[in-house]
Amino acid sequence: MPNEIPSRRELVDRAAELVPLLQKNALRGEENRRLPDETLDALTESGLLNLRVPTRYGGYESDMRTVVDVIAELGRGDGSTAWVMSVYAISTWMAGLFPDEVQDEIFAEPGVRVSGILSPTATAVPTEGGVVLNGKWSFNSGALHSSWNTNAAVLITPEGPQPIMVALPMADLEIIDDWHTAGLRGSGSVTTVARDLFVPEPRVLPMGPVLQGQHRSRANADSPIFRAPFMATACATVSAPAVGLARAAKESFFERLPGRKISYTTYENQAEAPVTHLQVAEAITRIDEAEFHARRAADLVDTNAYGAKPWSLEERARVRLDLGAVCLRAKEAVDILNTASGGSSVFTTVPIQRIQRDVQTLNLHAILHPNTNLELYGRVACGLEPNTLYV
Repeated sequence: MPNEIPSRRELVDRAAELVPLLQKNALRGEENRRLPDETLDALTESGLLNLRVPTRYGGYESDMRTVVDVIAELGRGDGSTAWVMSVYAISTWMAGLFPDEVQDEIFAEPGVRVSGILSPTATAVPTEGGVVLNGKWSFNSGALHSSWNTNAAVLITPEGPQPIMVALPMADLEIIDDWHTAGLRGSGSVTTVARDLFVPEPRVLPMGPVLQGQHRSRANADSPIFRAPFMATACATVSAPAVGLARAAKESFFERLPGRKISYTTYENQAEAPVTHLQVAEAITRIDEAEFHARRAADLVDTNAYGAKPWSLEERARVRLDLGAVCLRAKEAVDILNTASGGSSVFTTVPIQRIQRDVQTLNLHAILHPNTNLELYGRVACGLEPNTLYV
């Protein structure tokens, strides 16, 4: 009997049930620079790690809108957890693009956690039966708690360098614990290293076809979620933590608002001050705009995937535009609410200061950076060629 696939509403409700636990554990995760075991256990028990696992392995093959809504809900509890979950969702989906025998290895373990890196900061040299891999990947979010990595590398061939993806057991990699940062500290985004690592040929995937929505899985050939191109899938997914952080900032602000005064003014109740009304309205408007762009990107991915519709260059660039807009508007909303939170908000026990650092860190990510994404779309809108392969 096929496994029953939970509805979007049910999966979002599962995420909402985890929010109090994530809020409780957020400071501990930040102090230890990795997600607490209790958080990881709760994610596993909730089944949310199955969002992008193929159904034949007991997964849900959830559509993009479901993935975005679930991860955004987790972001209400903790930005680091939401970010790691977005990486797990992308990397798990990427594992579904490899040959079926590789998937059999990866998904042999129920609730497997797969992380990965898009930057091709390692080199691979062909050898009999596969490649020999050397290099390192920084910002490897969730790697400390993963069993597999799906990482990018450059294959050195006589015809020239070729970008590839490789599926690697985490046990084959060295971990450098260098994640000392201002934001997303709980994500444990350490560096991993490959040293003369042999990778068998089935675990090597040419990146060019992947970027165009082509893969080597026979079993997933007819699955809509695996028809989508890589960048659209990845960008729609990583928009969700920013939405969640913006919502968390709103909740944190209103939780502390009752009874607060504005020091050195006559306002004994901050909620009665016109400046507060303006700040709240501006922040909520920006949160609504962030949610619009995240959902528009997700809905486009689903519409094209389920309709088997070819992607235009403008649509690909627009997903990048939406991602940049989500991050920009979310950061603006958090900045407004953080500014309105007063001097006492700088204590580490007050969530708004961590939320502000987390959303700032998201905005600095090379793929999420608003300026980069807006420029890319503007180039395409003006009739120019993209200045990147990652579109």
